[in-house]
Amino acid sequence: MSSPSATAPRCAARRIWAADVARVLIVGCGCRGRALAEALSADGHAVRGTSRTEEGCAAIAAAGIEAALADPERLGTVMAQLPGVSVVCWLMGSATGDAEQLTGLHGMRLRTLLERLVDTPVRGLVYEAAGSCAPELLQSGEALVEDARGRWHMPVAVVDAYPSPVKEWVAAQLAAVAATLQ
Repeated sequence: MSSPSATAPRCAARRIWAADVARVLIVGCGCRGRALAEALSADGHAVRGTSRTEEGCAAIAAAGIEAALADPERLGTVMAQLPGVSVVCWLMGSATGDAEQLTGLHGMRLRTLLERLVDTPVRGLVYEAAGSCAPELLQSGEALVEDARGRWHMPVAVVDAYPSPVKEWVAAQLAAVAATLQ
């Protein structure tokens, strides 16, 4: 049997590794999401990207990312992707759809997701608060995320970097993922 001091360095190293590397679920893994996924993968993270369509999943897989068919309007399909996930990136800032769909993605769907995440091993959420969606929708979503931070002490990050240029947007998203893991 080893002494406690002999095992301490291994435990400390393991904690550092666990804090630095995570499985990240990108909900809304279009072109920018794939760029983020590639950067996260390069940093050692395991990444799963979602799309509403088989074509989108094929593009995700072609980029070397684990693809999952999931629709943020049907949260059950997203929840099924959570096993092993540490951080969820909700990239809906430039989502498309009718007004009711977009209102739901930044309102009730997001609120329900946050409520359900409390009872999962997911450690944090990154919310995209900039894009082509109406500013009032993005502000509404940001308020829900900030409420989750206060109510459940959930690690969250709000990214208000505009999607273009993509390189700067990816850097902001990477920083946000890192912040939720600390």
